[in-house]
Amino acid sequence: MTSASPDTPWEHVGMADETTAVVWDKALLDYDMGDHPLNPVRVELTMALARELGVLDRPGVQLITPRPATEAELTRVHREDYLDAVRQAPIDPFFLGWGLNTPDNPVFDGMHDSSARICGASIAAAEAVWHGTARRAVNVAGGLHHAMPARAAGFCVYNDPAVAIAWLLDHGAQRVAYLDVDVHHGDGVQAMFYDDPRVLTVSVHETPLALFPGTGFCDETGGPGAEGTAVNLPLPPGTGDAGWLKAYHAVVPSVVRAFAPEIIVSQCGADAHRLDPLADLMLSVDCQRAAYVAMRELADELCDGRWVALGGGGYALVEVVPRAWSHLLAVATGEPLDPSIRTPEKWRRMATGRRPGAAVPETMGDGAEPAAETWSPGTENDAVDRAIMATRLAVFPLHGLDPHDPRD
Repeated sequence: MTSASPDTPWEHVGMADETTAVVWDKALLDYDMGDHPLNPVRVELTMALARELGVLDRPGVQLITPRPATEAELTRVHREDYLDAVRQAPIDPFFLGWGLNTPDNPVFDGMHDSSARICGASIAAAEAVWHGTARRAVNVAGGLHHAMPARAAGFCVYNDPAVAIAWLLDHGAQRVAYLDVDVHHGDGVQAMFYDDPRVLTVSVHETPLALFPGTGFCDETGGPGAEGTAVNLPLPPGTGDAGWLKAYHAVVPSVVRAFAPEIIVSQCGADAHRLDPLADLMLSVDCQRAAYVAMRELADELCDGRWVALGGGGYALVEVVPRAWSHLLAVATGEPLDPSIRTPEKWRRMATGRRPGAAVPETMGDGAEPAAETWSPGTENDAVDRAIMATRLAVFPLHGLDPHDPRD
Protein backbone atom coordinates (compact mmCIF):
# COMPACT_ATOMS: atom_id res chain seq x y z
CA MET A 1 0.00 0.00 0.00
CA THR A 2 1.50 3.33 -0.99
CA SER A 3 1.25 6.46 1.10
CA ALA A 4 -1.04 9.25 0.04
CA SER A 5 -0.14 12.84 -0.66
CA PRO A 6 -0.66 15.29 2.25
CA ASP A 7 -3.47 17.03 0.38
CA THR A 8 -5.57 13.91 -0.04
CA PRO A 9 -4.63 11.59 2.83
CA TRP A 10 -7.54 9.23 2.25
CA GLU A 11 -6.53 8.21 -1.27
CA HIS A 12 -4.67 4.99 -0.52
CA VAL A 13 -4.08 2.52 -3.33
CA GLY A 14 -6.12 -0.62 -2.82
CA MET A 15 -8.50 0.68 -0.17
CA ALA A 16 -11.85 -1.14 -0.33
CA ASP A 17 -14.65 1.31 -1.03
CA GLU A 18 -16.94 -0.35 1.48
CA THR A 19 -14.46 -0.81 4.33
CA THR A 20 -15.87 0.30 7.68
CA ALA A 21 -13.95 0.60 10.94
CA VAL A 22 -15.91 -0.30 14.06
CA VAL A 23 -13.99 0.99 17.06
CA TRP A 24 -14.58 -1.29 20.00
CA ASP A 25 -13.03 -2.57 23.19
CA LYS A 26 -14.79 -3.98 26.25
CA ALA A 27 -12.68 -1.51 28.23
CA LEU A 28 -15.00 1.21 26.88
CA LEU A 29 -17.58 -0.21 29.31
CA ASP A 30 -15.18 -0.07 32.24
CA TYR A 31 -16.92 2.54 34.37
CA ASP A 32 -19.66 2.37 36.98
CA MET A 33 -22.10 5.25 37.40
CA GLY A 34 -24.64 3.30 39.44
CA ASP A 35 -28.21 4.14 38.49
CA HIS A 36 -27.17 7.12 36.37
CA PRO A 37 -28.99 7.31 33.00
CA LEU A 38 -25.70 7.04 31.07
CA ASN A 39 -25.35 3.39 31.98
CA PRO A 40 -22.79 1.58 29.78
CA VAL A 41 -25.20 -1.35 29.46
CA ARG A 42 -26.74 0.46 26.49
CA VAL A 43 -23.46 0.20 24.59
CA GLU A 44 -22.92 -3.39 25.72
CA LEU A 45 -26.38 -4.38 24.48
CA THR A 46 -25.85 -2.50 21.21
CA MET A 47 -22.68 -4.38 20.35
CA ALA A 48 -24.23 -7.70 21.41
CA LEU A 49 -27.28 -7.10 19.22
CA ALA A 50 -25.20 -6.05 16.22
CA ARG A 51 -23.05 -9.12 16.65
CA GLU A 52 -26.04 -11.47 16.89
CA LEU A 53 -27.48 -9.93 13.72
CA GLY A 54 -24.23 -10.55 11.86
CA VAL A 55 -23.52 -6.88 11.28
CA LEU A 56 -20.01 -7.07 12.73
CA ASP A 57 -19.16 -10.08 10.55
CA ARG A 58 -19.89 -8.37 7.24
CA PRO A 59 -17.17 -8.23 4.59
CA GLY A 60 -14.99 -5.15 4.95
CA VAL A 61 -15.65 -4.60 8.66
CA GLN A 62 -12.50 -3.85 10.64
CA LEU A 63 -12.65 -4.02 14.42
CA ILE A 64 -10.21 -1.48 15.85
CA THR A 65 -9.07 -1.51 19.47
CA PRO A 66 -8.47 2.12 20.48
CA ARG A 67 -5.88 3.66 22.77
CA PRO A 68 -6.73 6.38 25.30
CA ALA A 69 -6.42 9.96 24.08
CA THR A 70 -3.20 11.62 25.17
CA GLU A 71 -3.02 14.71 27.32
CA ALA A 72 -1.95 16.72 24.27
CA GLU A 73 -4.99 15.51 22.33
CA LEU A 74 -7.37 16.29 25.17
CA THR A 75 -5.94 19.76 25.77
CA ARG A 76 -6.66 20.71 22.17
CA VAL A 77 -10.19 21.40 23.39
CA HIS A 78 -10.04 21.13 27.22
CA ARG A 79 -8.03 23.18 29.71
CA GLU A 80 -5.15 21.46 31.46
CA ASP A 81 -6.39 22.48 34.90
CA TYR A 82 -9.74 20.87 34.10
CA LEU A 83 -8.01 17.58 33.32
CA ASP A 84 -6.28 17.86 36.71
CA ALA A 85 -9.70 18.36 38.33
CA VAL A 86 -11.12 15.28 36.61
CA ARG A 87 -8.23 13.23 37.98
CA GLN A 88 -8.59 14.65 41.47
CA ALA A 89 -12.38 14.48 41.87
CA PRO A 90 -12.74 10.69 42.43
CA ILE A 91 -10.23 10.70 45.30
CA ASP A 92 -11.69 13.72 47.12
CA PRO A 93 -15.16 13.04 48.59
CA PHE A 94 -15.72 16.76 49.12
CA PHE A 95 -14.70 17.84 45.63
CA LEU A 96 -16.77 20.66 44.15
CA GLY A 97 -16.56 22.72 41.00
CA TRP A 98 -15.90 22.22 37.28
CA GLY A 99 -19.43 20.79 36.90
CA LEU A 100 -18.34 17.62 38.71
CA ASN A 101 -19.85 15.79 41.69
CA THR A 102 -23.36 16.83 40.66
CA PRO A 103 -26.44 14.67 39.92
CA ASP A 104 -25.80 15.08 36.20
CA ASN A 105 -22.07 14.47 36.43
CA PRO A 106 -21.26 12.25 39.41
CA VAL A 107 -17.66 11.30 39.98
CA PHE A 108 -16.61 7.66 39.62
CA ASP A 109 -13.41 5.68 39.94
CA GLY A 110 -11.14 5.98 36.94
CA MET A 111 -13.13 8.88 35.52
CA HIS A 112 -10.21 10.44 33.65
CA ASP A 113 -9.02 7.13 32.22
CA SER A 114 -12.49 6.06 31.09
CA SER A 115 -13.26 9.43 29.52
CA ALA A 116 -9.87 9.57 27.79
CA ARG A 117 -10.46 6.07 26.40
CA ILE A 118 -13.78 7.16 24.83
CA CYS A 119 -12.02 10.16 23.27
CA GLY A 120 -9.30 7.86 21.99
CA ALA A 121 -11.93 5.69 20.35
CA SER A 122 -13.37 8.67 18.48
CA ILE A 123 -9.86 9.71 17.41
CA ALA A 124 -9.30 6.16 16.13
CA ALA A 125 -12.49 6.42 14.08
CA ALA A 126 -11.45 9.78 12.63
CA GLU A 127 -7.93 8.54 11.93
CA ALA A 128 -9.12 5.42 10.11
CA VAL A 129 -11.26 7.50 7.75
CA TRP A 130 -8.80 10.37 7.29
CA HIS A 131 -5.85 8.10 6.60
CA GLY A 132 -7.89 5.96 4.25
CA THR A 133 -7.83 2.60 6.00
CA ALA A 134 -11.64 2.76 6.08
CA ARG A 135 -14.30 4.68 4.18
CA ARG A 136 -16.53 4.99 7.25
CA ALA A 137 -16.03 4.47 10.98
CA VAL A 138 -18.30 4.09 14.01
CA ASN A 139 -17.75 4.55 17.74
CA VAL A 140 -21.08 3.99 19.48
CA ALA A 141 -19.49 4.67 22.88
CA GLY A 142 -18.75 8.26 21.84
CA GLY A 143 -20.83 11.33 21.13
CA LEU A 144 -20.45 13.06 24.54
CA HIS A 145 -21.14 16.47 23.11
CA HIS A 146 -22.00 18.64 26.13
CA ALA A 147 -18.60 18.82 27.86
CA MET A 148 -17.08 22.30 27.77
CA PRO A 149 -13.40 23.31 27.81
CA ALA A 150 -13.35 23.53 31.60
CA ARG A 151 -16.65 22.04 32.74
CA ALA A 152 -18.48 18.74 32.73
CA ALA A 153 -22.09 19.01 31.60
CA GLY A 154 -25.02 16.85 30.60
CA PHE A 155 -23.44 13.51 31.58
CA CYS A 156 -20.30 14.39 29.57
CA VAL A 157 -16.81 14.72 31.10
CA TYR A 158 -14.64 15.04 27.99
CA ASN A 159 -16.00 16.06 24.60
CA ASP A 160 -14.92 13.25 22.28
CA PRO A 161 -16.55 14.65 19.11
CA ALA A 162 -14.61 17.89 19.57
CA VAL A 163 -11.39 16.02 20.37
CA ALA A 164 -11.80 13.99 17.15
CA ILE A 165 -12.56 17.08 15.07
CA ALA A 166 -9.51 18.85 16.51
CA TRP A 167 -7.43 15.79 15.56
CA LEU A 168 -8.73 16.06 11.99
CA LEU A 169 -7.87 19.76 11.83
CA ASP A 170 -4.38 19.08 13.17
CA HIS A 171 -3.86 16.45 10.48
CA GLY A 172 -4.80 18.57 7.51
CA ALA A 173 -8.57 18.76 7.33
CA GLN A 174 -9.80 22.15 6.16
CA ARG A 175 -13.58 21.65 6.12
CA VAL A 176 -15.27 19.34 8.64
CA ALA A 177 -19.06 19.10 8.90
CA TYR A 178 -20.46 18.00 12.26
CA LEU A 179 -24.09 16.78 12.17
CA ASP A 180 -25.82 16.29 15.52
CA VAL A 181 -29.25 14.61 15.70
CA ASP A 182 -29.33 14.10 19.47
CA VAL A 183 -32.51 15.44 21.05
CA HIS A 184 -30.33 17.89 23.01
CA HIS A 185 -28.41 20.73 21.40
CA GLY A 186 -24.78 19.92 20.60
CA ASP A 187 -23.65 22.88 22.68
CA GLY A 188 -20.13 21.82 23.63
CA VAL A 189 -19.02 21.11 20.07
CA GLN A 190 -20.63 24.32 18.84
CA ALA A 191 -18.92 26.36 21.56
CA MET A 192 -15.49 24.90 20.86
CA PHE A 193 -15.63 25.69 17.13
CA TYR A 194 -17.95 28.71 17.09
CA ASP A 195 -15.21 30.99 15.74
CA ASP A 196 -13.55 28.45 13.44
CA PRO A 197 -14.66 28.71 9.80
CA ARG A 198 -13.21 25.25 9.09
CA VAL A 199 -15.93 23.50 11.11
CA LEU A 200 -19.66 23.53 10.31
CA THR A 201 -21.79 22.45 13.29
CA VAL A 202 -25.39 21.49 12.51
CA SER A 203 -27.73 20.49 15.33
CA VAL A 204 -31.32 19.24 15.01
CA HIS A 205 -32.81 19.14 18.49
CA GLU A 206 -35.78 19.84 20.71
CA THR A 207 -36.30 23.53 21.38
CA PRO A 208 -34.10 24.94 24.16
CA LEU A 209 -37.24 26.59 25.55
CA ALA A 210 -38.26 23.14 26.76
CA LEU A 211 -35.08 21.13 27.19
CA PHE A 212 -31.50 21.12 28.45
CA PRO A 213 -29.06 22.76 27.76
CA GLY A 214 -31.05 25.91 26.97
CA THR A 215 -29.00 26.78 23.90
CA GLY A 216 -29.32 26.06 20.21
CA PHE A 217 -31.59 28.86 19.04
CA CYS A 218 -31.62 29.46 15.32
CA ASP A 219 -29.88 32.85 15.67
CA GLU A 220 -26.73 31.16 16.99
CA THR A 221 -24.95 31.18 13.63
CA GLY A 222 -21.19 31.39 14.30
CA GLY A 223 -18.68 33.92 15.54
CA PRO A 224 -16.86 36.72 13.70
CA GLY A 225 -15.19 35.33 10.62
CA ALA A 226 -17.20 32.11 10.90
CA GLU A 227 -20.70 33.41 10.21
CA GLY A 228 -23.02 30.64 9.04
CA THR A 229 -20.90 27.80 10.40
CA ALA A 230 -23.26 27.15 13.31
CA VAL A 231 -26.69 25.93 12.21
CA ASN A 232 -29.42 25.19 14.72
CA LEU A 233 -32.83 23.68 14.02
CA PRO A 234 -34.87 23.66 17.27
CA LEU A 235 -38.08 21.64 16.98
CA PRO A 236 -41.21 21.83 19.14
CA PRO A 237 -42.02 19.14 21.71
CA GLY A 238 -44.11 16.37 20.23
CA THR A 239 -42.49 16.49 16.78
CA GLY A 240 -42.88 13.08 15.15
CA ASP A 241 -41.30 11.22 12.26
CA ALA A 242 -42.81 13.18 9.38
CA GLY A 243 -42.11 16.59 10.86
CA TRP A 244 -38.57 15.70 11.93
CA LEU A 245 -37.64 14.31 8.52
CA LYS A 246 -39.21 17.27 6.76
CA ALA A 247 -37.17 19.63 8.92
CA TYR A 248 -33.94 17.71 8.40
CA HIS A 249 -34.30 17.63 4.63
CA ALA A 250 -35.38 21.29 4.46
CA VAL A 251 -32.20 22.52 6.14
CA VAL A 252 -29.36 20.07 6.60
CA PRO A 253 -28.46 18.91 3.06
CA SER A 254 -28.51 22.46 1.69
CA VAL A 255 -26.14 23.98 4.24
CA VAL A 256 -23.82 20.98 4.17
CA ARG A 257 -23.64 21.07 0.36
CA ALA A 258 -22.90 24.80 0.47
CA PHE A 259 -20.11 24.22 3.00
CA ALA A 260 -18.61 21.40 0.87
CA PRO A 261 -16.92 19.37 3.62
CA GLU A 262 -14.08 16.92 3.16
CA ILE A 263 -15.45 14.65 5.91
CA ILE A 264 -18.65 14.37 7.96
CA VAL A 265 -18.69 13.60 11.69
CA SER A 266 -22.12 12.68 13.08
CA GLN A 267 -23.42 12.52 16.63
CA CYS A 268 -26.27 10.02 16.52
CA GLY A 269 -27.95 10.30 19.90
CA ALA A 270 -30.97 8.01 20.16
CA ASP A 271 -32.87 10.13 22.68
CA ALA A 272 -35.25 11.77 20.19
CA HIS A 273 -37.23 8.51 20.34
CA ARG A 274 -40.75 8.67 21.77
CA LEU A 275 -39.85 6.23 24.57
CA ASP A 276 -36.87 8.19 25.84
CA PRO A 277 -37.54 9.28 29.43
CA LEU A 278 -35.61 12.57 29.29
CA ALA A 279 -37.10 14.38 26.28
CA ASP A 280 -40.28 15.10 24.35
CA LEU A 281 -39.78 14.33 20.67
CA MET A 282 -41.75 11.41 19.25
CA LEU A 283 -39.55 9.63 16.75
CA SER A 284 -39.59 5.93 15.95
CA VAL A 285 -36.55 3.70 15.53
CA ASP A 286 -37.58 3.51 11.87
CA CYS A 287 -37.16 7.29 11.58
CA GLN A 288 -33.78 7.17 13.28
CA ARG A 289 -32.72 4.52 10.77
CA ALA A 290 -33.86 6.84 7.96
CA ALA A 291 -31.75 9.64 9.45
CA TYR A 292 -28.65 7.45 9.41
CA VAL A 293 -29.31 6.52 5.78
CA ALA A 294 -29.66 10.22 4.92
CA MET A 295 -26.36 11.08 6.60
CA ARG A 296 -24.56 8.27 4.81
CA GLU A 297 -26.02 9.44 1.48
CA LEU A 298 -24.80 12.97 2.16
CA ALA A 299 -21.30 11.68 2.90
CA ASP A 300 -21.40 9.60 -0.29
CA GLU A 301 -22.48 12.62 -2.31
CA LEU A 302 -20.07 15.19 -0.88
CA CYS A 303 -17.13 13.43 0.76
CA ASP A 304 -16.54 10.26 -1.26
CA GLY A 305 -18.24 8.44 1.61
CA ARG A 306 -15.97 9.72 4.39
CA TRP A 307 -18.18 9.51 7.48
CA VAL A 308 -17.39 9.16 11.19
CA ALA A 309 -20.48 8.19 13.21
CA LEU A 310 -20.61 8.46 17.00
CA GLY A 311 -23.21 7.50 19.59
CA GLY A 312 -24.52 10.06 22.06
CA GLY A 313 -27.59 10.33 24.26
CA GLY A 314 -30.27 7.71 24.65
CA TYR A 315 -31.74 6.57 27.94
CA ALA A 316 -34.27 3.92 26.97
CA LEU A 317 -31.39 1.54 27.59
CA VAL A 318 -33.00 -1.66 26.31
CA GLU A 319 -36.08 -0.53 24.42
CA VAL A 320 -34.41 1.90 21.99
CA VAL A 321 -30.66 2.43 22.05
CA PRO A 322 -29.46 -1.07 21.05
CA ARG A 323 -31.84 -1.18 18.10
CA ALA A 324 -31.12 2.37 16.94
CA TRP A 325 -27.36 1.97 17.05
CA SER A 326 -27.46 -1.50 15.53
CA HIS A 327 -29.22 0.17 12.60
CA LEU A 328 -26.45 2.80 12.60
CA LEU A 329 -23.80 0.10 12.48
CA ALA A 330 -25.67 -1.67 9.68
CA VAL A 331 -26.01 1.51 7.62
CA ALA A 332 -22.32 2.25 8.07
CA THR A 333 -21.19 -1.27 7.19
CA GLY A 334 -23.40 -1.97 4.19
CA GLU A 335 -27.05 -2.81 3.62
CA PRO A 336 -29.51 -1.32 6.15
CA LEU A 337 -31.35 -3.83 8.29
CA ASP A 338 -35.02 -4.54 7.63
CA PRO A 339 -36.89 -3.03 10.60
CA SER A 340 -39.39 -5.89 10.51
CA ILE A 341 -36.86 -8.58 11.41
CA ARG A 342 -37.02 -10.05 14.89
CA THR A 343 -34.42 -9.39 17.51
CA PRO A 344 -32.47 -12.61 18.18
CA GLU A 345 -33.74 -14.73 21.05
CA LYS A 346 -30.24 -15.00 22.54
CA TRP A 347 -30.02 -11.21 22.68
CA ARG A 348 -33.46 -10.92 24.26
CA ARG A 349 -32.40 -13.29 27.02
CA MET A 350 -29.25 -11.28 27.58
CA ALA A 351 -31.18 -8.00 27.73
CA THR A 352 -33.62 -9.45 30.25
CA GLY A 353 -30.75 -10.65 32.40
CA ARG A 354 -28.91 -7.34 32.27
CA ARG A 355 -31.99 -5.17 32.88
CA PRO A 356 -34.69 -7.19 34.64
CA GLY A 357 -38.11 -5.65 34.19
CA ALA A 358 -37.27 -3.79 30.98
CA ALA A 359 -39.58 -4.18 27.99
CA VAL A 360 -37.33 -6.06 25.59
CA PRO A 361 -38.28 -5.33 21.96
CA GLU A 362 -39.05 -8.25 19.70
CA THR A 363 -38.48 -6.54 16.36
CA MET A 364 -35.89 -4.13 15.03
CA GLY A 365 -38.47 -1.48 14.20
CA ASP A 366 -41.54 0.15 15.65
CA GLY A 367 -43.82 -0.64 12.73
CA ALA A 368 -43.64 2.90 11.42
CA GLU A 369 -43.14 3.85 7.78
CA PRO A 370 -41.55 7.29 8.00
CA ALA A 371 -41.60 9.38 4.88
CA ALA A 372 -40.25 12.90 4.60
CA GLU A 373 -42.82 15.49 3.62
CA THR A 374 -41.57 18.11 1.20
CA TRP A 375 -41.14 21.54 2.74
CA SER A 376 -42.47 24.54 0.88
CA PRO A 377 -42.65 28.22 1.93
CA GLY A 378 -45.91 29.74 3.02
CA THR A 379 -46.90 26.96 5.45
CA GLU A 380 -45.77 28.68 8.65
CA ASN A 381 -49.04 27.96 10.48
CA ASP A 382 -47.41 24.71 11.60
CA ALA A 383 -44.88 24.90 14.46
CA VAL A 384 -42.37 22.68 12.65
CA ASP A 385 -42.65 24.78 9.50
CA ARG A 386 -42.10 27.94 11.54
CA ALA A 387 -38.94 26.39 13.00
CA ILE A 388 -37.74 25.45 9.53
CA MET A 389 -38.33 28.94 8.18
CA ALA A 390 -36.65 30.62 11.14
CA THR A 391 -33.52 28.53 10.67
CA ARG A 392 -33.46 29.06 6.91
CA LEU A 393 -33.84 32.82 7.38
CA ALA A 394 -31.02 32.86 9.93
CA VAL A 395 -28.38 30.89 8.03
CA PHE A 396 -29.25 30.39 4.36
CA PRO A 397 -28.25 33.91 3.24
CA LEU A 398 -24.87 33.41 4.96
CA HIS A 399 -24.27 30.52 2.54
CA GLY A 400 -25.59 32.30 -0.52
CA LEU A 401 -28.86 30.35 -0.39
CA ASP A 402 -32.40 31.68 -0.75
CA PRO A 403 -34.42 30.83 2.39
CA HIS A 404 -37.66 31.11 0.43
CA ASP A 405 -36.65 28.88 -2.47
CA PRO A 406 -37.37 25.19 -1.79
CA ARG A 407 -34.75 24.27 -4.36
CA ASP A 408 -32.09 25.66 -1.99
